[in-house]
Amino acid sequence: MIMNTQFKKGVLELCVLVILDKKDCYGYEMVDEISQSISISEGTIYPLLKRLKKEGLLSSYLKESSDGPPRKYYRLTDSGKEKKEKLVGEWETFSKGVNNLLNSKNEELKEANDE
Repeated sequence: MIMNTQFKKGVLELCVLVILDKKDCYGYEMVDEISQSISISEGTIYPLLKRLKKEGLLSSYLKESSDGPPRKYYRLTDSGKEKKEKLVGEWETFSKGVNNLLNSKNEELKEANDE
């Protein structure tokens, strides 16, 4: 199923912060993990990582790789953890509101069909 790109853009930052709160990752690893739930391309994540790092929400370090050159790993800073908590709260409120609207609309449709 193809998802609206605006939906994805809006939630991708939250996804990255949530993943990095669990463990440090390199870019492709994040793409791979996010792609299991949301279809994204590799090119989408790197500009976001760069911006989040510039904003002080992430830091990065190089780590040796057994299969190639060293990889750049990203980790959340304290500011990144605060931002993640804030976004999670906003997401829960937002998604609950949208789900309430969708469910009330479904109830209206069900009632109309029952008549």
